[in-house]
Amino acid sequence: MLGQTIDGNALEGVSSTTLYTLYNRATFAAGDRRVVDDPMALRIFDSIDYDWSKFGKADPAAALRSRTFDRATRDFLALNPRATIVALGEGLQTSYWRLGRPHNPWFSIDLEPVMDLRSRVLPDEQEITHLAESAFDTAWMSSIPQGEKVFVTAEGLLMYFDEASAMALIAECAARFPGGGMIFDSIPTWVSKKTIKGVAMSDHYTIPAMPFSMSTSRARLLASEIPGVVSATEKLFPSAHGMSKFMTNRVLSDLPRLRDLRPCTTVLQFAG
Repeated sequence: MLGQTIDGNALEGVSSTTLYTLYNRATFAAGDRRVVDDPMALRIFDSIDYDWSKFGKADPAAALRSRTFDRATRDFLALNPRATIVALGEGLQTSYWRLGRPHNPWFSIDLEPVMDLRSRVLPDEQEITHLAESAFDTAWMSSIPQGEKVFVTAEGLLMYFDEASAMALIAECAARFPGGGMIFDSIPTWVSKKTIKGVAMSDHYTIPAMPFSMSTSRARLLASEIPGVVSATEKLFPSAHGMSKFMTNRVLSDLPRLRDLRPCTTVLQFAG
């Protein structure tokens, strides 16, 4: 419940990354460093008892990524006002509140330990349905109502799994949700290799390995490789005051030899 301090130490492995992204979002949602308007992240950050220092220096990438996902979701809802949103591996994301609590069915999907923590620190909402399931066990798809278009978000998710699983999930979403769409982020190969060797954020925390990588150029080919995907478009991070390295990424996006060296966010449109 909000107002209580909740122990966050039950989350381990990939599930613990939701605490890492919350830490980064909350850090850059406050004071002079603010790059995202996320009061709910600040609220739940203060409600969780956890040694946040183990994550080391905060990084604004998670906050800017959230804004990028928000923009894509908002764009889809503008074209499809009655759409259903499916947030895969949602963790402690607060997208629903940043978007102004839209009156759309919202399905939040993650593993049981994560969903337990989420239910204890975030308020109940009539529009949100929580499903304690793996995003890759596509049984959750039978819970999504038919008749309206579906927009699937996979924020900070696919890179932690193997390529076959990630590609199969994308293909299944395209097949099951005609006329819908999907947004996911991916990392370049060099980052993937680095995490497999081990990236320590501090003496007490090492980022879980990220075996799946996909470059910007590779993502653009999905429309010709996966049945049901009619377009694959990159979404760049928004500009933010003082975030020069992300402005550099925007410049690199126009340089073919360099753009594949940075992370990318891809929006897919499904046929139908």
